[in-house]
Amino acid sequence: MTSKVALVKFDEDLGEQLAQALNLIGGIDDLNTAERSVVVKVGVFSHKEDNHTSVGLVNAIADCFDKAPTIFLAESDNYRGTGTERLQIWKELFTERIIPVNLSEDSETRRVTLAGEEINLSHILFKPNVLVDTHILRAFERGSILKNLFGCIPTSKKAKYHKVLPKLLADVYETIDGVDLSVMDGTYLWRGAGDLKVPMNTLIVGRDAVAVETVGAILAGLKPERMPIIQEFVKRGLGVGDIEDIEIVGTPLESLREESKLAAKKLRKLAR
Repeated sequence: MTSKVALVKFDEDLGEQLAQALNLIGGIDDLNTAERSVVVKVGVFSHKEDNHTSVGLVNAIADCFDKAPTIFLAESDNYRGTGTERLQIWKELFTERIIPVNLSEDSETRRVTLAGEEINLSHILFKPNVLVDTHILRAFERGSILKNLFGCIPTSKKAKYHKVLPKLLADVYETIDGVDLSVMDGTYLWRGAGDLKVPMNTLIVGRDAVAVETVGAILAGLKPERMPIIQEFVKRGLGVGDIEDIEIVGTPLESLREESKLAAKKLRKLAR
């Protein structure tokens, strides 16, 4: 199996560059319909920090789904605050069509079993809704796009799941029938969970969340074969985690690798 991932450099016109990336991977006509609402699972640890998908890129994602009747921006509670508080980052985008949803407060849920435990998941995460997963490019062994599924778990006390994280995330993915589109925000390359950053101005976009995570990991200087979360997904056949089986379209990966190496050096200097 081969997956296609688009790498696109951008300037200020994120809408045009995201549309270009989507065109490179074959478009989203099957996802952008009047019959299906869209859930954009944003990734944000704290509303007091900047390590999250930019307002501009979330707006560009919404614009690309111009036929969708409703676009839900979704996040859950964690120990740093409520999902509602953290979603305020994107409040300027809220309209009658673009609606924030705290997954921890949804009373309409489905009881599912994840990592051996029964958990209630918000009904909006399930098909026929389209799920868009967006997070940042970061040098973090737990990753970004796949790790973002952790935010589907409604409890604020998520630490107890860290020991079973790869299994839990893969269970979430299978239970909600996968991610339809992954958009990694490479405005910056972030260090670790995201406390230091250097500019990259790159979008990483694909229909295969595992492949997008793999490409992002390589650009962040990580080794996908040593990342337990990626390998758990690969073991289950949920996506492609071998760069040799991923078709890169747009900006050549090798040219960005050199740029990412320089970015990583800058990060190391900032960390001293």
